[in-house]
Formats: sequence, structure tokens, C-alpha cells
Amino acid sequence: MTGASGFIGHHLCRQLIARGAKVHAVSRTPATGGADDLTWWHGDIANIETVRDLFRNIQPDVIYHLASHVMGSPVLENVLPTFHGNLQTTVNLLTAAAETGCRRIVLTGSLAEPEISKGEEFPSAPYAAAKWASSAYGRMFHALYKVPVVLARVFMVYGPAQKDLSKLIPYATLSLLQKKSPKISSGDRLVDWIYVADVVNGFVSLAETDDIEGSTIELGSGKLISIREILGQLTETINSGASPIYGAIPDRPLEPVRIANIAQTYERIGWKPETPLASGLRTTVDWYRSNLNVLVQEAHR
Repeated sequence: MTGASGFIGHHLCRQLIARGAKVHAVSRTPATGGADDLTWWHGDIANIETVRDLFRNIQPDVIYHLASHVMGSPVLENVLPTFHGNLQTTVNLLTAAAETGCRRIVLTGSLAEPEISKGEEFPSAPYAAAKWASSAYGRMFHALYKVPVVLARVFMVYGPAQKDLSKLIPYATLSLLQKKSPKISSGDRLVDWIYVADVVNGFVSLAETDDIEGSTIELGSGKLISIREILGQLTETINSGASPIYGAIPDRPLEPVRIANIAQTYERIGWKPETPLASGLRTTVDWYRSNLNVLVQEAHR
């Protein structure tokens, strides 16, 4: 698994180990710890020889590619990091999988990828471009080289232990818990929010379901909720007296609105989301409340 120390990867590792899997986690920075069935490997998967060495040593059955440069802003500074962190790493893993073989490789796509059939002619940001190209390479490797690729199109994930405090839910939650007013855009954007435990269950199904190679499977809630509405629920749940300030920052241009086709996903892999938004938000708030002091200290280092 790449990206095992990230938000989704952390939760997925725990679930796989609980199910009896032996997990090999790859990190660019040295990492240790975790369960007995978790082995850490140090290496940069943007280097093809590093990836080939990992495949020779591990001989993986299933590969989950979750590592990503996740900054969605359209600024120029994100072009090269998203190219190296998202596209180059994907091509390297696909190449090694084609050379060595595996039972399944799960690539993580994004709701930000443009939909040509709907008249979207270009990506809205470097991140979207890299994910779009990665998905295209995945489909090509399946078609030409018979690599058993499955594309997971993941929608907006939230939940406990998301430590990237620049993301909306962690940022707003920590602000409100400290009785500060989070500075938000207009809040009008509609988003398909999906709880992290549901996404993890979807990833497990993507590795275990037969005859889905070459498919794109959408993991979302199938519902659109505005940023303003989800922050309203957070504000009510935390009840600290603080409220979001809308319009304090500009909306990003060309932000796509997407809703997952969960009926199709259920037909393909028998998965559907199970966590109601209110319940997921309560669990998320409880985790940030319990870890508030540690997170604030880390943010000020």
C-alpha cells in the first residue's frame, strides 16, 4: 500500500490487518510501528527502480495506490508536485505490475477528473489533470498489457484522524472547538460527502470482487450537500458559540459538482454507504475533541 500513513490509508491498514492480511506499507519518510502484520518500507515510488525493488521483495498480491499530492488549488506551484506524486508514481506502479504480475491493483481516482461527455474539455487544476491522466494510464495498461487494474473514483471523504488541517472538515472543526470562526468561501458548492469507514469497506470490496478489472467504481454517498449545510451541522454539533464566516475567501474557479452513482457501484461490487452524515460528523467531532490539544500543539510547531 502506498499512502498508508495518510488519512484513508491509515484506516484501510487497520481494516485489512483486522481481516488477517499482511500489509506492506511504503513511505517516502522512514516510518515504524503499528501492528505485527504491518511492515514499513522506505522509498520514493516516483523512482521506477525503487518500485521494481519493492515488487521483487514483497511480491504483492494486491496493490493499493493511495499516495498522492493532494493539494487541489489551481496554482502553478502544484503542477510539478502533482505530476511526480500522482502521475509518475502511478505509471511506475503499473509498469512494475505489468512486468512482475499481481492479482489486483487498485488506483485511486478523483471526483475532480473532467467528464468529457458533459462538455468539460480540460481539468480544473493540476491535481485533477494528474488524476485524469493516471486513470487513462490505468485503462491503457489494462487494455494493452492485461494488468488487473480497478479504478476507485473516490468522492469527498471525511472522518476521524484526518490530520491535514487545511482540509475543510478538520479546519472548521478545530476552529469551532476553539471557539474561533472558520473563514469559508461562499459555501454554495454542492459536494458528495462520504464517511471514511464506508470508503474503506469499498476498497476492501474492490480487492475481493471478481471480474471488475478495467472498471471505474464510484465510492460516494449518492447525495449532494452544500458546504454551507455541512458546516451548519458541524456548528450545531459543536455548539461552541462560534460560527463560520462565509465569503471570507474566494471560491475556486471551475469547481466540478459530482454525485456518485452508487446504484451502479452496488451492482458491481455489492457495496453501498452505511453511515448517515449526522452520525459520521458526531464521530468525527468526538475524535477531534479528544485530540484537540495534541493537534493544536503540532500545528504550532
